[in-house]
Amino acid sequence: MRRRELLAGGALLGTGALLASQTKLGEVLGLIQRAEARELLPGDYDLANPENILYSVCQQCNTQCGIKVKLRDGVVVKLEGNPFNPWNIDPHLPYRTSPFATAAVDGRLCPKGQASIQMAYDPYRIVRVLKRAGKRGENKWMTIPFDQAVAEIVEGGYLFRHVPGEENRKVEGLKEIWALRDAKLAAAMAADVAAIQARKTPAEKRQAVEEFKAKYKDHFNVLIDPDHPDLGPKNNQLFFLWGRLKGGRSELIRRFTVDAFGSRNAHGHTTVCQGSLYFTGKAMSEQYQDGKWTGGKKFFWQADQESAEFIIFVGVNPFEASQGPTNRTQRITQGVSEGRLKYVVIDPILNRTAGTMAWKWLPNIPGTEAAVALALVRWIIDNRRYDERYLRNANKAAAAADSEPTWCNAAWLVKHEKDGTPGKFLRASEAGIAAKETRPRSDGRGTYEFDPFVVSVDGRLVPFDPYDARTPVEGDLLVSTDVAGIKVKSAFKVLADQARARTMSQWARLAGLHIKDLVEVAREFTSHGKKAAVDIHRGVSQHTNGLYNCTAWYALPLLIGSFDWKGGMVSGAAYDATGGKAGQPFPLGKLHPGKRTAFGISIIRDGDKYEDSTLFHGYPAKRQWYPLASDIYQEAVPSAGDAYPYPIKALFIYMGTPVYANPAGHTNIAILADPAKIPLVIASDIIIGE
Repeated sequence: MRRRELLAGGALLGTGALLASQTKLGEVLGLIQRAEARELLPGDYDLANPENILYSVCQQCNTQCGIKVKLRDGVVVKLEGNPFNPWNIDPHLPYRTSPFATAAVDGRLCPKGQASIQMAYDPYRIVRVLKRAGKRGENKWMTIPFDQAVAEIVEGGYLFRHVPGEENRKVEGLKEIWALRDAKLAAAMAADVAAIQARKTPAEKRQAVEEFKAKYKDHFNVLIDPDHPDLGPKNNQLFFLWGRLKGGRSELIRRFTVDAFGSRNAHGHTTVCQGSLYFTGKAMSEQYQDGKWTGGKKFFWQADQESAEFIIFVGVNPFEASQGPTNRTQRITQGVSEGRLKYVVIDPILNRTAGTMAWKWLPNIPGTEAAVALALVRWIIDNRRYDERYLRNANKAAAAADSEPTWCNAAWLVKHEKDGTPGKFLRASEAGIAAKETRPRSDGRGTYEFDPFVVSVDGRLVPFDPYDARTPVEGDLLVSTDVAGIKVKSAFKVLADQARARTMSQWARLAGLHIKDLVEVAREFTSHGKKAAVDIHRGVSQHTNGLYNCTAWYALPLLIGSFDWKGGMVSGAAYDATGGKAGQPFPLGKLHPGKRTAFGISIIRDGDKYEDSTLFHGYPAKRQWYPLASDIYQEAVPSAGDAYPYPIKALFIYMGTPVYANPAGHTNIAILADPAKIPLVIASDIIIGE
């Protein structure tokens, strides 16, 4: 079959599956036949008329490319890429371009995006509100008007009187769960709960709880448990859980759940998506502020494919997936064809990215990604191919003097335990070279003690402030010594020792690769200055040791100082859906006069330490706590099932499938099926899932 015949046949079958009438099918078939005969005139193709075109956004994957929807009599018959969108066409058309001019310009769209038509007209797609007509899991439904659904969810009542066994079960609606409505009272309670958690001893916490109870004795009715005020208000018993959620929608849902309703429980699916990668970025971007590490962003860096000269793709396949072939393939292809870009693929599978234009394909043994990274790190350090000037910069002033956008802790001294395990950073007071300083907190509320960090400068210990913009401090990199009886090493030496824990032969054998290939990749990676990068979303992160894998791979661009450089490692930036950026006309964050202060321990116990809570009664805790991570998908339903730290009364599931997506997800079924564990479940999706 000729390619033209295949395309024509495919278009015919696809259209036939979608169009409701034989008349429309005949019209489209006629267009195809006239096009094949070269008899179709521009004016005859009414799908290029601007009145038959809508511009929207694809929901088929996380990338969310722009789409150009072509209609015939109100029915979608074809999709193309949006020519206004930089992901679909490069360069994209200026936004001032008339829609009459853009009607004839189509952008790229991948096959998954083209399949949106099938999703839109799926005969099993839910287009009305369905209410359960039988027991949970029986798959019996009745349709109800949307207004009725809203009323029942808000008001509650005997919503399932028609279901055998639930005749007398009264469901609390959102109106009743929304117990704490006074924004000022919520803010005051939140501040006092934070003070309780800050108390150090159990006796101090008990005293603080009693003081809290005395102060708010008239408001016990809004709390989940007055004896444990850090559980927060009853509002927290509303739980909004999502699978895929993107900009615009996420802000709306958080505005409703957190800012308006006052619940701490708006959580996503990050841990089954790319949690290890996100939390590596969060850990690496933490800043030392007011005496503690804080402020890390939940994000990740990627290669600047537009300007990079060398990229290592690890477990990444941008020609087929990986946040949009539509967006990435043209830039990669253009870079290779112009001679600007070389790339290597490290992946057990000979995928399209490896099999098309790759300079090298290294098929490592699955699960050995960190071994490959540490082999490259070892060769770079052993051969002094790292950017020493960048790595020695210990503070902001030193980075500014070298015109570097960032600096790192490579030269900072790290204390080691007696068994040789790296621990905390050495402080000046411990080294006996400087005293602690009392400094004002950044929010102006009180003070904290600042104990300077320490580097070695030509063998001499020097205290420093990482954010000092006036006094540059550049430290030694390969330091291993004793300070005041404490074994210390520079952070760079810690990394070097880890990489040197195995020989190149051992790393290669562990990964199932040849030393020659590893050496060539390391040499090439360090031959392009700052214009080299690694791209690791998400094959590197999707392991139980994913955070450590990602940290090992991010050490490579750190060694050459390519973070935040053109052609190096860049982080994503986008339009702020809340209007918070300069020049945006509607700053929604400032347009919420009734905004609540959500407080309390979340149902998945993220962002809090077990030891700081009033629930602390030794080890083990009933379930795991996560002071650093967030959006722990596998904890959502099981935590509700255990009612730990408290029971949930209403669960919204948006575009999510915890039973399907989670490891051992079948264990969630019994919980979701039990109205006693979760009294009200509202699912928002286009299909009947769990």
